[in-house]
Amino acid sequence: MATADALVPYAVIGDGIPESLTGSPGDAAHGRALVVDRTSTCILCHSGPFPNVKFQGDLAPNLAGAGSRWSASQLRLRLVDAARFNPATIMPSFYRVDGLVRVGQNWRDKPILSAEQIEDIVAYLATLRD
Repeated sequence: MATADALVPYAVIGDGIPESLTGSPGDAAHGRALVVDRTSTCILCHSGPFPNVKFQGDLAPNLAGAGSRWSASQLRLRLVDAARFNPATIMPSFYRVDGLVRVGQNWRDKPILSAEQIEDIVAYLATLRD
């Protein structure tokens, strides 16, 4: 995991973060692996086009068609800081360390996901068009 010092500065423009956090596109195959891996937490709340994954969540929107509903810029901001869209959301801000409350000791001053992981997930979600 990255440390707070490793957080890459980014600019929110409108309803998204248009520039990649890493300066390059992510790896969609690695992004899919992260989404369906329970340790990244996506699949705990979201369901999607993952026929071989049991016990998908139903607390959040289905990820099927995510790439048609949101641009890469919008997806990136949702992953980085979902609270910008809904301050009461239960979705974690995966790439934010400031202003958070009730953060577990192991996660203090650390983002949940690295910039590379955010970009990989964005790359994968952008492929989900149906």
